[in-house]
Amino acid sequence: MKIAIIMAILVALVAAQQEPVAIVSSNSETNADGSYTYAFETADGTKVEESGSQKQVGPKPEDIGTVSRGSYSYTSPDGVVITVNWVADEKGFQATGDHLPTPPPMPEHVVKLLADLKAAGAL
Repeated sequence: MKIAIIMAILVALVAAQQEPVAIVSSNSETNADGSYTYAFETADGTKVEESGSQKQVGPKPEDIGTVSRGSYSYTSPDGVVITVNWVADEKGFQATGDHLPTPPPMPEHVVKLLADLKAAGAL
């Protein structure tokens, strides 16, 4: 227990010593139709952008959801700029970036099985 308290104090001390990063630009807009956009950039080169709008995401008129897209980038400790582009819609959250792992291709028998199920109306 004493070690956990000491570690918590050390973490708090390290966090307290970090200087805040200045925001060098910031824009935000919210519209009456529910659409929005915002972006900001910090002095350390971090950039964030996002926009979204309301969309019918289901069969009923009341099935309204927010569809968003955006990106963020920052410089990693080894000096590489990391960028993530993303979309959040009725299909869920999908992120892309050169640094993100990608799944291996589906085996041919799985592709055929899925095509057969789709043709049979099971998907």
